[in-house]
Amino acid sequence: MINKTIKGAASALVAAVLFLSGCGQQTEVSVSDIALEKNSFYNPIIRLSDDKGRLIYGGDPAVFVDGDTVYLYTGHDMSTDKEVEERAYHIPEYFCYSSKDLKTWTAEGVVMNMHDVEWAKDSKSAWASQVIKHYDEEAKKDLYYLYFCSWDKTSRGKQSIGVAVSESPTGPFTDIGEPIVRGIITKPETSAWNDIDPTVWVDTDENGNEKRYLAWGNGKFFICELNPDMISVKDQNGDGKITSGRNLDAGDILTTLKGFTSYTEAPWLYRRQDPEGNYYGDYYLFYASEWRESLAYSTASDPMADEWTAGNIFMKPTATCNTNHEAIFDFNGKTYMMYHDGARPGGNGYRRSACLQELVFEEDGSISLMEESTAGLFGSTSLIKSSSGSYISHEQFTNSSEDSSYPYLDIKIGEELSESVLDHQWVITDGKYDPDNQYLVSIQAENKTGLHITAGPEGNVTLSQDVDGSEDTAKSQTFKTTTALNGKEGMVSFESIAYEGSYLTISNGIITLSDGSDADACSFEVE
Repeated sequence: MINKTIKGAASALVAAVLFLSGCGQQTEVSVSDIALEKNSFYNPIIRLSDDKGRLIYGGDPAVFVDGDTVYLYTGHDMSTDKEVEERAYHIPEYFCYSSKDLKTWTAEGVVMNMHDVEWAKDSKSAWASQVIKHYDEEAKKDLYYLYFCSWDKTSRGKQSIGVAVSESPTGPFTDIGEPIVRGIITKPETSAWNDIDPTVWVDTDENGNEKRYLAWGNGKFFICELNPDMISVKDQNGDGKITSGRNLDAGDILTTLKGFTSYTEAPWLYRRQDPEGNYYGDYYLFYASEWRESLAYSTASDPMADEWTAGNIFMKPTATCNTNHEAIFDFNGKTYMMYHDGARPGGNGYRRSACLQELVFEEDGSISLMEESTAGLFGSTSLIKSSSGSYISHEQFTNSSEDSSYPYLDIKIGEELSESVLDHQWVITDGKYDPDNQYLVSIQAENKTGLHITAGPEGNVTLSQDVDGSEDTAKSQTFKTTTALNGKEGMVSFESIAYEGSYLTISNGIITLSDGSDADACSFEVE
């Protein structure tokens, strides 16, 4: 949706003396603050702070739909700057959020804390999880199961898969007291963290028999069937013990190596539904691929098959995070994907936030390449045009797979720097420095979530990430909107909050800061 509305709201008038082009005549132009229409709903979708004003981050999103309600679960990312520098995750607990429209989300609080998991090696490793509902024959009611992973002091310190149970999707969840899959039993092993990122799926086969699948893995993909109790692995070969192997004759946990596109981690099992809600067609396995992590998928007619059919990479790495973790779900007849990035102030791969987009299948069931979206489901994008009629874009670039390329701090912005339509689209939000001031805005790239138009100290302007969450960075990424310095109706000028009296300006086709003396160069049309 293109926003063509500029809402006028006069405040203290500022007199600006401008020179008409081509003559010495002086024209006095009254410049007043105006309020642009801004987005309230955009990615990341959870933008909360705690009671001390600290931003709440949460990655590895998982989604469970129960009737008319969507539940989002994340780990609580709390890594300090020192831990980020050491590449250390600090995730002490799992949060839950709920929504009935995907637009407004209610914080349901902590559903499980790692200090309550007796077998966990520490209390700060609430790694990826997934929740599912299943009817318990013994209890004669539905129960909710939270599958998770953490470092395991009972398995030589390796990662293991756990499960916790609750009578409510909002918890509290109580761990069963031991891992459902210990990291010491899966083979072959390539690291102490092979056993992470559980995903679970339940449906019925063509004979009406219920099938319960649990899958997981980093660097390796493991899958098994669960017993009806949902808290134990099915003994496939009847030998009285749970083992793993390349086929079910060799073990109860299958190690699948074929049919993936550079599989890394974050598996998510999924199957499509018809309009009546019946599952049909192949199973999809969505997963993180390569490094930095893209998202890819494979398909199979049977999730326990020893070979899948590789699909394609459908999302490249985000502009602000080294990892990604998708959750695919259906709601009100459409399919959606939750994923994470590091787009919030001070965010990164250890301080992540959940984002949401629609996932579209082609007629043949394939999924085309999609880009991350700042506007998401409910936001609007804007086009910004210079007084010469050229559209403003950031330079075209593909997010790098090299860690050394990040963070992005100096991407050029100017007139028609890219041929891509997406590179011309901007998402205008409340000003980061003072969100309550209606005349202040911040501007993000639509397809590079978390990268803002940023004023620099020497008159330079770039597209940059907010890596420190500081007040100074918030100021540099906030602008006051005024009527155009050239006095033309329907246009607007942007004054820097960090450098008062300096305006976004077109200079030799590039956006810079200036004192506003070239009024046309400082005036823009927002569509």
